[in-house]
This record gives sequence, structure tokens and C-alpha cells, in this order.
Amino acid sequence: MIPESSSKEFGGRAEKWPRDWLKRFADIHKSKAPKVGKRLLIYDVPGTLVSRVSRHKHGSHILIPASSAFGTGGHATTAMSLRLLERLTRKWDKGWSLADLGTGSGILILAAKRFGAGRVTGIEIDPKAISIARENARLNKIKNVDFRLGDLSKWKLIGTRDVVAANLYSELLIKVLPKPKRCTWLILSGVLRSQENEFLRVLRRNKIKIVNAKRRGKWVAVLAKLGHLLGA
Repeated sequence: MIPESSSKEFGGRAEKWPRDWLKRFADIHKSKAPKVGKRLLIYDVPGTLVSRVSRHKHGSHILIPASSAFGTGGHATTAMSLRLLERLTRKWDKGWSLADLGTGSGILILAAKRFGAGRVTGIEIDPKAISIARENARLNKIKNVDFRLGDLSKWKLIGTRDVVAANLYSELLIKVLPKPKRCTWLILSGVLRSQENEFLRVLRRNKIKIVNAKRRGKWVAVLAKLGHLLGA
């Protein structure tokens, strides 16, 4: 609600929020909230409502402030990555690990925590994105997340991860492909359909098995498994 004094000083009119404002908000955004399997809804929330809505949401939701410059899950490349991650981990025990390369708003990291991940690390070259990702984790009351500033072209995986996700562009994906050898699964997104055949050939040359490929519009996302772990 806009205070009466502010209305007089700056013009306009004061508007009292209805008692059922939360239900109305939910009804308006119900069709817009990207649904990730049966386990997660992602809400693109106006900044003025974030603190109010966050008090009423629970573990099957993620709130991302509207107009986030680094992704709310609506873009095809992010949406496909989220769905591949949800399906892959649906029957996994809690405590699995993930590294997200080019984490942006941190949405894949936050989703992973909702899906039961333990150790999660998001790598991002943009310090502003890191700041936003940390704030998004705080808003959603998601703890034990590790966001790090780093150049992906020079990045090296320290330790092992169950999943390495990368929503980048084809040339950078190809550049980092030889590096994540200490993981089992790869979720790779940001590839244009016109680049798909060449990208899949590069995967095979690196002994990476293509398990599933999703396509939406002009974009392709791939779920893959490291060749030396195919019997795992």
C-alpha cells in the first residue's frame, strides 16, 4: 500500500491492498510460473512483493525478482536445463552434487537444492550476477550454496561432482568440454539447432554419450554421460 503522506507529496493516489492479495497474485501468475516436473514452480515476482510472497511460499517454489538480468527460468535454454535436471535426479537420494558453469541468477543451483542436492557450486564471470545469485538464495532461504567468480575458459573442476551443468553458447561449451572429467552427468544448453550436428560430433569425439536431446524453438539442450563412466 502507498502511504497517504507519500501520495500527497508525490501525486497519484493511495491504494490499499486487498486482504486476499496473495491469492490474487497466485491466480494471476499461475499460468506464467514455469513448472519443472511435479517438484517445482518458479515465480517471477515484482520486487515490491518479494518479501511478502516469500513468507508464504514453501519448498516446492523458487521466487526470482522480476526483470532479473540473469534469468528467471523462462528462456528456453534455462527451462530445458531445469527439466533435464529434474528428470535426472527424480529418484536420487538426497546429497548429490552439482557444479553450474555460467550460473547467472543461480536458478539452476537453487533448483538443485530444492531437488535434494547437497554440495552445489555456481561459477560466473560477472560479479553482478554473483551478487544477484547470492541474494536470490537468501530470498528463498536456501543455504549452503557456493557462488564463485571465475573465468570458465580457465576453469578447472576441483573434486568430483555428480552433475556438471553449463548453459552457455556452443563455442564456449566446446572449449570447456574436455575439463569436467571428474563428474558423471553433463547438462549442456545454449546450442543453436544450426550448430547441433557439429556439437554432437564434438561430444562423441570426447567420449561423451548423448542420453537425451531436447529442442525448443531454435535451441537445443543435451543430457550426456561421461564415456568412461557408462557402466556406472
